[in-house]
Amino acid sequence: MWDDTNRELQERIEQLEKRVEQLGRQVRSPGYEYKSPTTLWGWPLVHIAYGVDAASGRPRVAKGIIAMGNISIGVLSLGGIALGGLSFGGLSLGLLGMGGMAFGVLAALGGVAVGALAAGGLAVGYVAFGGEALGAYALGGNTGSLHEFSRIINDPYIPKWLAELISDVADAMR
Repeated sequence: MWDDTNRELQERIEQLEKRVEQLGRQVRSPGYEYKSPTTLWGWPLVHIAYGVDAASGRPRVAKGIIAMGNISIGVLSLGGIALGGLSFGGLSLGLLGMGGMAFGVLAALGGVAVGALAAGGLAVGYVAFGGEALGAYALGGNTGSLHEFSRIINDPYIPKWLAELISDVADAMR
């Protein structure tokens, strides 16, 4: 009697182990990867990579002039974590960054933005625009800076400075 029960349990365990292995293969998709044959400076022109590398078990990283993936590094970078010149992602770091949390050397736009020019819900930069703006020049709902322009504090220098900035940008575009 006990032998029959043990044999039945052992068979059931083996069936369940096989099923778990099948489900695991379905859930752990190997992802996708494409590299263009054209290269520039040793990097592919386009590299798209997402998912997990089946051999190493590590996340794939897209590295290219144009990079797209969960983690991407490139001149133009789009991904969950994006690093590069012009980067767009959940977490974005670059010369120009845009995303949920963006860090840009020159400019950043995002929910949280940190850069020389920053715009976002929380903006921190030399020039900052946002709900909470912190910088040398700040414009927003709640500001902290040397020159503030908000609902509460109206620094007379800010409108003049913004007008000069817009004029300089318009002149540069001509």
